Amino acid sequence: MAECELRQRKKEDDGEINLQEDKEEMKSAEQDKVHSENKPEPIDDCIQSCVVTNTMPHLVRRYRPVHKIYNAYQNLRKLKGPKHWYAGSNYFSNQASFNFRTNNYRRSKKEDFDSEDDKNIDLSAKIPSGTNKMPQILETLLSGISERWRNWIIRGIFGWLMIGLFCLLCYGGPLALMIAVLVVQVKCFEEIINIGYSVYRIHGLPWFRSLSWYFLMASNYFFYGESLVDIFAVVVNRTEYLKMLITYHRFVSFSLYIAGLVWFVLSLVRKYYMKQFSLFAWTHVCLLIVVSQSYFIIRNIFEGLIWFIVPVSMIILNDIWAYVFGFFFGRTPLIQVSPKKTWEGFIGGGVATVICGIIISYFLCQYPYFVCPVEYSEKFGKMIIDCEPSPLYTLHEYVLPEFIARAMSVFGGPNKITIYPFMIHAFWMSLFSSIIGPFGGFFASGFKRAFKIKDFGDVIPGHGGIMDRFDCQYLMATFVNVYIYSFVSTPTLQKTVQQVINLRPEEQLQLFYVLKGSLESRGILNVQ
Repeated sequence: MAECELRQRKKEDDGEINLQEDKEEMKSAEQDKVHSENKPEPIDDCIQSCVVTNTMPHLVRRYRPVHKIYNAYQNLRKLKGPKHWYAGSNYFSNQASFNFRTNNYRRSKKEDFDSEDDKNIDLSAKIPSGTNKMPQILETLLSGISERWRNWIIRGIFGWLMIGLFCLLCYGGPLALMIAVLVVQVKCFEEIINIGYSVYRIHGLPWFRSLSWYFLMASNYFFYGESLVDIFAVVVNRTEYLKMLITYHRFVSFSLYIAGLVWFVLSLVRKYYMKQFSLFAWTHVCLLIVVSQSYFIIRNIFEGLIWFIVPVSMIILNDIWAYVFGFFFGRTPLIQVSPKKTWEGFIGGGVATVICGIIISYFLCQYPYFVCPVEYSEKFGKMIIDCEPSPLYTLHEYVLPEFIARAMSVFGGPNKITIYPFMIHAFWMSLFSSIIGPFGGFFASGFKRAFKIKDFGDVIPGHGGIMDRFDCQYLMATFVNVYIYSFVSTPTLQKTVQQVINLRPEEQLQLFYVLKGSLESRGILNVQ
């Protein structure tokens, strides 16, 4: 009996000692919390500073928060080998205890946040890569060649095929080019938005894919409607219901967007708010990059095919020449986000692009098919390209600057040159495509590296996805459109007629008398 009482008293004493030790440890942990609130120690660092044994220490069993973390990190011991937990005189430092308890609290509050972890995003297994993809027959024929030269040949073959397709579309005229731009736009949007779906991993959320494509449709309705208003104004205004759509075009476009916004709000799901709003923003960035730039390309086409062909050709040539110079002479890395780009390729490609751009411009300026604006003919009922070339596309003689004339005189050259004025504009566009244009590709490279993917897709063997080939084109399209409206653009008949038709009847009559008086005073109109 006395022996039992002694054992019981000993247990009580041990319990008091253990309770006192726990209180001291808790008090020390709270003090460490105050000192390290702004800079908590990472859990992984604490675990690496301690070593795991095969048997759980007594202190670990008594201290519940550490006990739970110990069980959670049993797999870490299997990966990094058997070790011993040791941190000075205790098995765990007080700071480690604080970190473990705070993270345990965060896990208990997990329902307040999204339920998926987005750290260490790696989409290389989900997004197909087309750079190293090739048809089976070519893979068999080129099996004995080194990978470097095999990639060179594949890129060359499909590069020439794309150039041939581009020439065929130019021959097809503005309608074929508009359809091609729309197809490319949809494919680029699909490639970018699919990365967003893979990043946020919420394929099961209701309506989000439908919403993304709905916003694409609404954006295209707005932008393409704006183009049709200017080009087909006379024809559209003859049809009553089309006239109503033109009059209220922007209101209808705004209503479509508001409907999409309401649809999005109604589709929100608890615990996924952050992810849904992130994808909502992702969709709008895609629309900004893809749809708005496609609209600029269409506008450039209607200014004359030369304003589409020359800029697109410059980007293609810059990409080709930069690859050639970099492949054979590249030694110095250019930019970190794209390690394969070199200064030799950048400079060599830029110089070659300027020369080729001027030569192409000189050739195209000689044909009305390329320089005339695209207009709708009521007589033929279709779009035509027929006009008297403007002074921009006729030869002019220019006196060279004095310092250039002196340099030319040394070699017996002339001090005057005869060129098309458009070639001067082509020079500035070629500079932009050589210096600034590649940064569209660098932007795309950084975007892909952020998600650890090599290409946007695998549609084009040796090149990747459609977006991989058009990343620089969109930046160039915006520049050309701004350049035209800043330095070249003049009022067109279609825009003027549309503005006159939208006037009130009394204003149209007043304009008629003003125009009639002007024509009579200049002897153009003789009224008996």
